[in-house]
Amino acid sequence: MSSPADPEKAQQTADVRPGPSPAASTFSSDEKGRVSQVERAEGGEDRLRAPLYNPHVDVSGVDERKLIRKLDLYLVPWLSFLYLLSFLDRTSIGNAKLYHMTTDLHLTDQQYLIALTIFFFSYAIFEVPSNIFLKRLRPSIWLSLLMLLWGIMMTVQGLVHNYGGLLGMRWMLGMFEAGLFPGVNYYLSCWYKRSEFGIRAAIFFSAATVSGAFGGLLAAAISNMDGVGGKPAWAWIFIIEGLVTVVAGFMSFWIIQDFPDTAKFLSEAERTVVVRRLQSDDQYSAAGENLRWHYIWRSLLDWKTWIGMLLYTGADGPLYAFSLFLPSIINQLGYKATPANLLTVPVYAVACIVTCVVGFIADRYGCRGYLTMLCLSVGAAGYIILIASRNAALSYVAVYLAACGIYPTIPNIIAWVSNNVEGSYKRSVSLAMVISFGNINGAVSSNVYRARDAPWYTLGHGIVLMYIGIGLVMSVIYFVYLKRENARRERGERDEIIKGVNEHRSELARNGTYASVADAKRDKGDEWSGYRYTL
Repeated sequence: MSSPADPEKAQQTADVRPGPSPAASTFSSDEKGRVSQVERAEGGEDRLRAPLYNPHVDVSGVDERKLIRKLDLYLVPWLSFLYLLSFLDRTSIGNAKLYHMTTDLHLTDQQYLIALTIFFFSYAIFEVPSNIFLKRLRPSIWLSLLMLLWGIMMTVQGLVHNYGGLLGMRWMLGMFEAGLFPGVNYYLSCWYKRSEFGIRAAIFFSAATVSGAFGGLLAAAISNMDGVGGKPAWAWIFIIEGLVTVVAGFMSFWIIQDFPDTAKFLSEAERTVVVRRLQSDDQYSAAGENLRWHYIWRSLLDWKTWIGMLLYTGADGPLYAFSLFLPSIINQLGYKATPANLLTVPVYAVACIVTCVVGFIADRYGCRGYLTMLCLSVGAAGYIILIASRNAALSYVAVYLAACGIYPTIPNIIAWVSNNVEGSYKRSVSLAMVISFGNINGAVSSNVYRARDAPWYTLGHGIVLMYIGIGLVMSVIYFVYLKRENARRERGERDEIIKGVNEHRSELARNGTYASVADAKRDKGDEWSGYRYTL
């Protein structure tokens, strides 16, 4: 291994490591005002590093901080509201159950669990295809269409009269909801730098915690419509929530923005700054990328994708078990239907606050791995208490620990995985695979809380604790592998051959030969030697 003082090694390193930020970069311009970012090699020759996006656009009048606030205002609130509706629609069946849904539809406990389970199969199957469609089509069209369709399915779910009808609606609901969560996380990653994505993902996901709190309040309020129009309270929960989603779907056609390079709410200078910021953050594909199966295969064969799938499972399995059965768990601790729903509200409120705090800390200090391990440990402590406790008050306190361990972990893992994948198509597939694999485990976790195990649900809590254990192990493995890979790149073991610079380094041929660093970044994405993984 070459020492740092080795001039041959120093030249090669200078030519493939990331350059300075745009604010500190050296620029050359000709009389036409065209600008290209260049890097000076040790030989004294200027070598083109990467073409500047929209070199003819003057961006001197763009205030970057105001631009970020503008992005936040246009993107995050509405998308968070859509996810609130999504999570509300999928989990409201847990609230509806408390208002005699199973009795009216003549469902056995096993049939109710199957109705929960079937949602996750269609939900997981359609996530990867949906993310590819989102990239190929405009988000304003694809996401809005999905919302409109699942809102219709949700409304019709309130009109079913038997077990078969409920199963059909749950399958369709899962199919149309599948594209929102992975799609929006991928979509947001196309707008923000890696150090900015975590808090936005946390705020977006915190809508799930708000929906948990809001769902209990809404179900309690809608239950007063029992008997209106000949419909029971549980049917009105589905109908009212479904109609709200339909209206939101129509509005989304005009509210959801498209990708940065075509966004209508930004000026050309602002669009240029957004793309240049992303490219300075090693998101070279931000300026646009054509679909190539090469990028998708890279995602399928990437070890990070598969470890990320198991890691996300360790948080997502517990999430669905928690959200679907929290009202029943509290109900079995001695509280009736409406009080049980109301007692879920403070649990979700605390989880929402913790989720946003963890997202902020992760962005500020870049410690996503450590925070993932910490949150999962808190969640594990909560479920250990739930397993051991035979006291209602103590169990209710443990529920807070469980929520504060599970909910912040979801967006933090999403941000962690997204931060470590470059290439717009590769990232879209990787995120969809990670999320879909986690969601298919909702089919398992939705069956672990059996009626015959009430009121303490020892088996259910034990299986959720097992999931959290898997997440903890995978988070350690993911962290160690990323750290080792960064060290290999620092030592130059992953360096590519760049023509005209280090062609004599024949031992590097295994890493690829490229005409320029720009070509290497475009082809290899996060496998490029200058890319550093987020720990």
